[in-house]
Amino acid sequence: MNTTAAKKRSTTLTLITGLMVIYTLLPLVWLLLSSTKSQEDLLGSFGLWFGKDFALFENIADVFAYQDGIFGRWILNTLFYVVVGAGGATILAALAGYGLAKFDFVGRKAVFAVVLGGIAVPPTALAVPVFLMFAKMGLTDTPWAVIIPSLLSPFGLYLMWTYSTEAVPTEILESARVDGAGEFRTFFKLALPLLAPGLVTVLLFNLVATWNNFFIPLIMLKNADLYPLTLGLYSWNRQANTVGGDVVFDLVITGSLLTIIPLTVAFLFLQKYWQQGLAAGSVKQ
Repeated sequence: MNTTAAKKRSTTLTLITGLMVIYTLLPLVWLLLSSTKSQEDLLGSFGLWFGKDFALFENIADVFAYQDGIFGRWILNTLFYVVVGAGGATILAALAGYGLAKFDFVGRKAVFAVVLGGIAVPPTALAVPVFLMFAKMGLTDTPWAVIIPSLLSPFGLYLMWTYSTEAVPTEILESARVDGAGEFRTFFKLALPLLAPGLVTVLLFNLVATWNNFFIPLIMLKNADLYPLTLGLYSWNRQANTVGGDVVFDLVITGSLLTIIPLTVAFLFLQKYWQQGLAAGSVKQ
């Protein structure tokens, strides 16, 4: 009876998992197939199959050539925002999380409450106040208007806080201090290698958030040369609704495919560390 029940549960779980996989991969399959179609086939053929002509490479060439190759500029902008914004947010989260986990000071509980409050507040709710503040400071329509908000990651700080508590033994830190090592040297030489899995997890979260950042650039930037990929593709897609604008749905879809490739590669290469970071603290020692 137990074996039969286990098999039934296993079959049910397999079916549910299979449905979730299909649901997850279906948009990606549609994107891949649609990127191989010309504008005519895109609008006149079945969405989940190939068109008459295989136009993937032609579409890719057109994406990089359209509007004097501005798509390449958007890629560089996005990489810059990710390296400075997501990288800076990860470093700040690691330093702050480690400090909160391993140092006792007045107001520590208050900081914890503020961090939890920061996680609960959606970023869009702060977009307008941030815009007004940046407008008075003269930072709108500059790269800093996108980078500075990206440097704050309450969730990343909380993750590094909880991970540092478990991953960095206090005895190692005390031994380093007894040997005369400074706090920064202790952090970078001893604590940081132990924090690597959690650090990669926070980096991936920040990378995805910065790479997909749309609303902040939308309200902050006017100059198309400063757009990230998300806002640039949105501007191409919006052209279809303007008088005399080019309809370039084929380029929007192909550009979207090119946009997700770096994120996919990053997840595949950092998968091992990411899984270790997510599993941190799940087993009680």
